Amino acid sequence: MSASFSSTPRTALVTGAGKRLGREIALGLARAGWRVAVHYRSSEAEALQTAADCMQVFAQWQAQAGLKANASDASNASVADTGTQIQLQNFIFKADLTNEEATRKLLPQVVSQLGRVDAVINSAALFEHDDVQSFSYANMAQHWASNTGAAIVLAQALHQHCQARGAQAAEAVVINMLDQKLWNPNPDFLSYTLSKAALEAANTLLAQALAPLVRVVGVAPGLTLTSHMLDDDQFQKLHTLSPLGRSSTVEDVVSSVVFAVHNRAMTGTTLLVDGGQHLMKFERDFSLM
Repeated sequence: MSASFSSTPRTALVTGAGKRLGREIALGLARAGWRVAVHYRSSEAEALQTAADCMQVFAQWQAQAGLKANASDASNASVADTGTQIQLQNFIFKADLTNEEATRKLLPQVVSQLGRVDAVINSAALFEHDDVQSFSYANMAQHWASNTGAAIVLAQALHQHCQARGAQAAEAVVINMLDQKLWNPNPDFLSYTLSKAALEAANTLLAQALAPLVRVVGVAPGLTLTSHMLDDDQFQKLHTLSPLGRSSTVEDVVSSVVFAVHNRAMTGTTLLVDGGQHLMKFERDFSLM
């Protein structure tokens, strides 16, 4: 999917974009004509690679759209080249999202460096196991700060930025990455699940509070990527456990995010992209089955 843009392309901030699903979302947005600000916490090398790959993809989109590439976009970006690496540093942004001060500085830093932000995709998430027996205030607070508080602060900052620049209605959007397990609950990963449930509720509240300038949409994948807790055979078997015979793929999730950022009639709702896994009852989290 692509969109029609002026000579100044829109910019998306993708949190956790150095690795895994965040990286793929960043690349998907670049293919659709977005400049991407790559957030990371500790994976600087991976963030630089994502930024380089996004620039190359974005340059290809510009060529196909008949737009003149900006020299600062480093269309032939390579992280091995020192000069290019300096340019790539302009597109990567480090912040610990559990730290409120660092999170509040993040979007203004992107605006200062790139001129504007039109979308925030809250992909970064803390995912550490606990249950009712091991629950603690400290673990809950970490998940709450990373998965819920940071997304709200970034939405707030985007709205303030839109007000300052005189943005039009529905010109900006926040995408909150959720989880199908909110509609198919089990007691594993208790603090993580509670933090995502709060974020799902925040979708509604933010959509109400930030309209008409900013839309807020959730995207809830099913089992999409494997982890250190699953071997390949386990992942493939679990991936088929859905009414459609397969859960979400990376491509499914990315295309849903791209659709949501472009559809200006959507706000305060969530797209469940999981092959119907939310319709089935699972007694345990996938990683523990």
